[in-house]
Amino acid sequence: MAISLDDIKTLRARTGAGMADCKKALEEADGDMDGAIDILRKKGAATAAKRADKAADEGVIATAVNGDNTAAAVAEINCETDFVARNEEFTAFADKLAELVLEENPQGEAELMAGTIDGTSVEQHLNDLLAKFSERIEVRRFDRISTEDGYISEYVHSGARLAVLVELTGIDNSSEKAADLSRDVAMQVAAMNPLHVNRDEVSSDILEKEKEIYREQLAAENKPEEILERIISGRIEKYYEQNVLVEQSFVKDSAKSVQEVLTEEAGENVTVKRFLRFNLGESIDAPTTAEG
Repeated sequence: MAISLDDIKTLRARTGAGMADCKKALEEADGDMDGAIDILRKKGAATAAKRADKAADEGVIATAVNGDNTAAAVAEINCETDFVARNEEFTAFADKLAELVLEENPQGEAELMAGTIDGTSVEQHLNDLLAKFSERIEVRRFDRISTEDGYISEYVHSGARLAVLVELTGIDNSSEKAADLSRDVAMQVAAMNPLHVNRDEVSSDILEKEKEIYREQLAAENKPEEILERIISGRIEKYYEQNVLVEQSFVKDSAKSVQEVLTEEAGENVTVKRFLRFNLGESIDAPTTAEG
């Protein structure tokens, strides 16, 4: 049967698929609109299987925070090209996925895929995106944090390739200062990539490994043991300054440490409880979370 241009446009509006794909689906379904939609969805699933070995190195990281800043979520969604990563439909899906993680707190990928967005499962949304863009699209990772007495803030860097969640405790959650300070700390984590919240969090194994590296670096200098130990001790202090969040130089005022700024702005009781940092494409095994 002949397929009208209006029918093709209607199917395109409902699915986002290309005009040629819409025409072919309508022809296969003998003009039945719902049947054509099913065909396009199956095409998306088939595309996913065919492109499973393709690299999905682009994408976005989306966050969501609840109204009283006691819970937040972050999700990384990958695709193959920057063209898709900047598409409004793709970024809208990422935002809704982060909201789903925030609201439903799914435990694992299977539970996430079974969750629904606008009445359709996450898995089906992914298949629909695949049918439209014909490239590999996947949810790479997601996480959620919550607090009973803290304040959680988010920061998403320009381009949505880097996102941070931070929890502060010991601060008036209703104050504007809580929002400003926590966002400043989140920006600090984004910019300086600390590995730990405070020095108590640094394990003895890490310290011993650092000392071993310093000893090997200094071995050729044949320094007396007491001087060697003093140099190593100084370098350990430098390690803390570079990798411990509260001891880093504050990005907005390098003359002060992050802890000094927190104390000056909100008192001695305010502390950073934890942070979560997602950088697009980084190793899943890389440390992304630190708790004090």
